[in-house]
Amino acid sequence: MSNVKQNKVISYGLAAFVTGTLFGGGLTLSQMVNPQKVLGFLDILGDWDPALIFVMLGALLVTIPGFHWVQKKEQPFFALKFLTPSSKVIDKKLLTGAALFGIGWGLVGLCPGPALTALVTLNTDLMIFVVALIAGMYAQRLFIRA
Repeated sequence: MSNVKQNKVISYGLAAFVTGTLFGGGLTLSQMVNPQKVLGFLDILGDWDPALIFVMLGALLVTIPGFHWVQKKEQPFFALKFLTPSSKVIDKKLLTGAALFGIGWGLVGLCPGPALTALVTLNTDLMIFVVALIAGMYAQRLFIRA
């Protein structure tokens, strides 16, 4: 492997590590890895905990200007090209997937990012959730191919 290519692989890996660590730290600090906190936020008709609104606002304050800035670039810093969705169609598959994601999030209080981040706690329930998540992803691939 050439030195230039090896340096790119190292810089991409380092960027992924730093970004992932920052993301995981943010999820942990905001308690998005705590299913009870998330379920408390989603329980708008019961004992509602509005604290996660600040997490969403903070994410939007970073993301919106970030997307505008990135869209002006010709190429990403750590990839050969931007990977953006090519379809803008809202179809049955998209709506079904969104509904299943929302139902799962509402029932368990976790989505994939926080669940993977929380695996460091070695909580058995989280491990079962992640195994079920992976099984569901695999089943979806089999279902789409059929």
